Amino acid sequence: MFANPLRFSRPWWRWLILIGAGLPALLVACAGGLYAALRASLPQLDGAAMLAGLGAPVEIARDSLGIPTIRGRSRPDVARATGFIHAQDRFFQMDLLRRTAAGELAALFGPAALDWDRANRLHRFRYRAGQVLAVTPPEDRALIAAYAAGVNAGLQALSAPPFEYWLLRAAPEPWQAEDTLLAVYAMYLDLQGKQWSRESARGVLHERLLPQLADFLDPPGTDWDAPLQGDLSPPIPPPGPEVFDLRRRQSTASVSANWLAFSLPLSPSPHPFLNPADQANGSETASGSNNWAVAGRLTAHGSALLANDMHLALRVPNIWYRAALLFPDDQGRERRVEGVMLPGTPAIVAGSNGHLAWGYTNSQGDWADLVVLQATGDKAGYETPDGQKPFERVRERLAVKGRPDETLEILETVWGPVIDRDYQGRHRALRWVAHDSRAVNLGLLALERADALETALNIVQRSGAPAQNILLAGADGRIAWTISGPIPRRFGHEGRRPSSWADGRRGWSGWLEPGDYPRVVDPPSGRLWTANSRVVDGAWLELLGDGDYAHGARARQIRDRLFERERFDERDFLALQLDDRALFLERWQQVLLETLAPEAARAEPRRHEMRRLVEHWGGRAAVDSAGYRLVREFREEVRDRAFAPLLAACRQADPRFDYLLLRQHEGPLWQLVSQRPPHLLDPRYPDWPALLLAAADAVRERLIADGRPLAAHTWGDYNRARIQHPFSRTLPGLSAWLDQPTLPLPGDAYMPRVQAPSSGASERLVVSPGREENGILHLPGGQSGHPLSPFYRAGFAAWANGEPAPLVPGPTRHRLVLRPAPP
Repeated sequence: MFANPLRFSRPWWRWLILIGAGLPALLVACAGGLYAALRASLPQLDGAAMLAGLGAPVEIARDSLGIPTIRGRSRPDVARATGFIHAQDRFFQMDLLRRTAAGELAALFGPAALDWDRANRLHRFRYRAGQVLAVTPPEDRALIAAYAAGVNAGLQALSAPPFEYWLLRAAPEPWQAEDTLLAVYAMYLDLQGKQWSRESARGVLHERLLPQLADFLDPPGTDWDAPLQGDLSPPIPPPGPEVFDLRRRQSTASVSANWLAFSLPLSPSPHPFLNPADQANGSETASGSNNWAVAGRLTAHGSALLANDMHLALRVPNIWYRAALLFPDDQGRERRVEGVMLPGTPAIVAGSNGHLAWGYTNSQGDWADLVVLQATGDKAGYETPDGQKPFERVRERLAVKGRPDETLEILETVWGPVIDRDYQGRHRALRWVAHDSRAVNLGLLALERADALETALNIVQRSGAPAQNILLAGADGRIAWTISGPIPRRFGHEGRRPSSWADGRRGWSGWLEPGDYPRVVDPPSGRLWTANSRVVDGAWLELLGDGDYAHGARARQIRDRLFERERFDERDFLALQLDDRALFLERWQQVLLETLAPEAARAEPRRHEMRRLVEHWGGRAAVDSAGYRLVREFREEVRDRAFAPLLAACRQADPRFDYLLLRQHEGPLWQLVSQRPPHLLDPRYPDWPALLLAAADAVRERLIADGRPLAAHTWGDYNRARIQHPFSRTLPGLSAWLDQPTLPLPGDAYMPRVQAPSSGASERLVVSPGREENGILHLPGGQSGHPLSPFYRAGFAAWANGEPAPLVPGPTRHRLVLRPAPP
């Protein structure tokens, strides 16, 4: 007979007690094991470690925020040690950078990343990096090799790989020398990767609309511009009713004001691991950067003063890494360079060397052109100035985790890869600075040793990196502006629209020499400023081109503040970095108040509350202001309704068309609202006040649709920090552990304090060379990419609250000595 399975040697309730007592213990044991496994990937902070290839010991001293001061007896040793700590603190971030540029994300993330890989692999940056490395000067190649060896040694020295690989069930791949160049190519994609989308949109605009209307909607600038050199662009008047009259074009009236889709026509679709930038407001996101400088005669101590805040997508960990590097120069004197680095590279990107300080903003010159190809009769080739040529077909293998590899066929031309077809079905090739061998080099490393302004100008104008506005500030009180990075010479066209180069009358003919670069040195006013908007005009502007400059509101607000006083210190510059005054929207506030006049409120009582909030808006992008949010959203609603019928033909021709990529649209918008031409009004409205009132009502109804009162919809209610680790976007349960705190933040796009939920100031630097101890540096996150590190969120509170935080690392709390490994 079989034993009764329900009979136990002990009473059933005793088994329940044992199980009940053991389960928590088991869970605790599992949690403890998981915690121990995660801690195993924390970096070594103290003691000593062996590092093969060092010529002498290197000391790494960290302060209470984890900021390292790296002291070595040679620059290659410092590069090797820097690679070591970059790997221990940030290897996964570095891996994403190189994979993004190379189009190798799907090998780690699977099919969800294939769109990104297909788009980025077109540029064949890994192939190009190998070509560039082969011709890199031996000294620079040795420095890259030392850094790469340090990265791999730092990775191997961890007791366990970074935790992200455990979650992905993957192993990290070694860092290769060309991966450092790929990190720079990733910045090309970040800083210049929308240029051909904008050029494409501009082409559709001018091809589908009457010339007078297209010119009106696509001005080169507005009356907000604040260039360093040159005058304002005169406004382009709207076309008269004899040219274009919406009242006679009834078919356009049916086009909904919601047609404005914010797709990027030539960009891959968003991927949760790689798309942290805020997209809620389409193309008017909080992107761009600011920098400014004053000469020594405007400071109490006689040294120049520099401010720089680079506005980028905000993520965890932050893109930049703080460090101070100490090493001897050619004369044996110890050099000290401090600022921010890009993990994956061995250089200080923005900072000070004690003699000179430097900082960047994206230049927005025109660094890429769409070339419309004229196909041959058999469609197997295209026309060139030298006759017909066949496409060169390159096949790239895309590795995909969990799936068979995919083959991507790339059509190469004499101008660059075929990147898409336009709305007429024509192939277009991309001519881009980044595809040239001069696009990437380590030239900017020489800034570490530059003492004189002229030396630094020559260095940056020979550098290989995305073209930037660079400001230089000297301990001797001098200041200068120029463009860093390669500049192409165009002929036969200005480059703002796609065009054919088949007949040889248009194209590029080499590169600008350093002596031909625009530069402003020691301006009479003692002041320099840039904010991604147009900086020059005339012949200089022709050299730089127009890659769609940012609206000039930020630059003008900065310029005007700089001319309000004759003395500045570090605290003054920080206050300007935190300036959230809504000067750009002041006139829109007045329009909204006029729209919500008492007679309008009598017709709809709910307009009373809206008017009250707008009246008391405060004039700032403050977290507690509902009025600011109402004014801001009113402008956007008016924009969409005013432009929709004017641009209907573009949208009908190309569903990918995005007018808001053209960033000077405030000029024509304000002319429409202030002049109110009846022939350019959507026929659905009897007059312009009716459109404005409908826009105001739509904003109110959209906000209160969630059941909360209008006053609850403050700017801080929307503009809350959403600074995330890539994994929390797909695993939201990890958000509290991985992400930065979700705080309401002041600031917005058209003011110095640029801020959106997931984009804004990736750093705020204020420094006077030679007086670094008084400098200020903010980062929106900590040094470490490991959530168990005490440095994971260190510094975030100072950044969010705008509290002064020192540039120079504090007293040593941890000390690690890297020693040469025995032969």
